[in-house]
Amino acid sequence: MNSNTKSLLFDLVIIIFSIGIALLLVKMEFLGEILTSTRQQELLGSFIAGMFFTSVFTTAPATVALGEIAINGSLWLTALLGALGAVIIDGFMFKFVKDRFSEHLLKQIKEKGRLKSLLRLKLFRRFSFLIGGIIIASPLPDELGISILGLSRIKMRQFIPFSFISNFIGILLIGIIARAIV
Repeated sequence: MNSNTKSLLFDLVIIIFSIGIALLLVKMEFLGEILTSTRQQELLGSFIAGMFFTSVFTTAPATVALGEIAINGSLWLTALLGALGAVIIDGFMFKFVKDRFSEHLLKQIKEKGRLKSLLRLKLFRRFSFLIGGIIIASPLPDELGISILGLSRIKMRQFIPFSFISNFIGILLIGIIARAIV
């Protein structure tokens, strides 16, 4: 087994393990209890819910928690602190995707001429920012948006403010919608 295959298998094991842990947390309702207990503490609750806003397995309860916090507290503060929490987790995910996943994927793509030329297009890079930003801003899992941005070769120093702005807008919209519904 060559080193690329070993590295890819190791990454896959880490992903499967983290998915298992997330499923276990959801099944045990541990995550719901954490988010519920921190709703009364607007600052901490917004930050923690923002951290959970990023993952496929924790987006739904985090969206509900952020909506409830925005209804009862400051809409702008909820979005600000939620985005700060989300950017921390997004940064870790981006580092993993950029360093591991994207490199492996790009090596696999090298044999495919059309896809390789697509990734080199400036148009792809511009649209990848738009698509990645929309996905990060939405309650959709950030992993997909981060993967798209990772393939666009964005640097960490560009990604952090981009992720913060996208998450801020998304959480702000969740708060506005939550207030409109109530």
